[in-house]
Amino acid sequence: MILSDIDARGVARVTVNNAEQRNALGNAGKRELAEALEHVSTDQRLRVVVLTGAGDRSFIGGANVTEMATFTHGHASEGPSLTHRVCEAIRRTPVPVIARINGYCFGAGLEIAAACDMRAAADTARFGMPEVLFGLPSGMEACLLPQLIGWGKTRELVYTGRHIDAREAAECHLVERIVPPSALDMAVEEWVAAILSAGPNAIRAQKELIRDWERMSIADAVQQGIRAVAAAHGTEETKRLMGAFVAKRRGKS
Repeated sequence: MILSDIDARGVARVTVNNAEQRNALGNAGKRELAEALEHVSTDQRLRVVVLTGAGDRSFIGGANVTEMATFTHGHASEGPSLTHRVCEAIRRTPVPVIARINGYCFGAGLEIAAACDMRAAADTARFGMPEVLFGLPSGMEACLLPQLIGWGKTRELVYTGRHIDAREAAECHLVERIVPPSALDMAVEEWVAAILSAGPNAIRAQKELIRDWERMSIADAVQQGIRAVAAAHGTEETKRLMGAFVAKRRGKS
């Protein structure tokens, strides 16, 4: 169900391959996706991850409701725990994870997208947190939504379960970019190319700092940033990139 590979540039592509069911994730699929992300994270060649769904209709259409309907009270925590494992694997990936949202992005799919570092969507995509319509609250990484879209919009989505289109998703900052479906790969590649042009160690340090920023006070985050910048100075990567920049400036003068 999950396809993953890493190319010569260090770009990993992880695809949920269940297009017949809108790339819905049952427990087995969530476990497989988490394992795929955890596996690529250990590859030292890794520079960036692109996460998407197979086909052109759905990113991740949420959890498998048919499967969920059979859960007993004693086993009901496994699905949410696995959703969290996927999201935590994304957040622990040491490089940026880009969500390539090519269609429906509902429930667990939206939580997974929220856990990613950047989100590019086709302008035909739709988004929603429909759990209350099935008698459940939205949990797990739905708690990331307020920092993306604010408390008011979060409340609207999780209380009503309504779907929003890509335009509204962009307006409330749920996604960073929307483009026609035919331009989605190009939009993602622009981000990939920009990340690849930066220092790989700097990108990894930046990903770690962003996680620090989320949990630290501003005062502590500033001090953590000072330490990270100081540690980067004088490394071979910094010397190479700064040297290239200075040489280019001198060539223009």
